[in-house]
Order: sequence, then structure tokens, then C-alpha cells
Amino acid sequence: MVCYAIPTIAALIHYGMRTKIGSWKKNTYHLWLGLLLAGGALFGIIDHLWNGELFLFGNNIVPDLLLGVTITGVIIVAWIVVVLLEKVKVKNTKKTLQ
Repeated sequence: MVCYAIPTIAALIHYGMRTKIGSWKKNTYHLWLGLLLAGGALFGIIDHLWNGELFLFGNNIVPDLLLGVTITGVIIVAWIVVVLLEKVKVKNTKKTLQ
């Protein structure tokens, strides 16, 4: 029931790192990652709030946290795929323009 905690923590950590690391501040790809992590966190919080489970801890907290790790991992994998597709698109665009 606390699976939303991991994406929320990841989003906050990424935001903090993005404000401190100069090369990440204006990097579009890190903006996308931050938005994806924040969206995953927000979705989890709204879902648990909607179901009245926001601050409930289940009997098996470890599986809940592992679900949060899985959600965060899937978000990161989706981000990697989007970044790679964007880089391929930019590369192909440059080839066509030459």
C-alpha cells in the first residue's frame, strides 16, 4: 500500500539532483525523466488517496515497496526507450537534410 513511496522518492531525488548538476538543468531528457517520475508518483498518490489507503501500511510492506521499485524501473526503462527513439529520429533527420 506504500508502493507510491518509491516513485515519489525517486522523483524528489531526481529533482534535487537536477537543480544541483549544471548539465542536467537545461537537459530536455532529464526534464522528461523528472516529468515521468513525477507523473508516476502523482498517479500512485491519487490512486491510494482515492481508495482511502494513502497512509495505510499493509502486512507485507516488502512486496509493496518492491512494487514501487518495479514501477520506478518501468518508468526509467520507458524513459530510456523514448530518449533512444528521439536520438534515432534526430540522427535520421540530419541525414535527410544533408
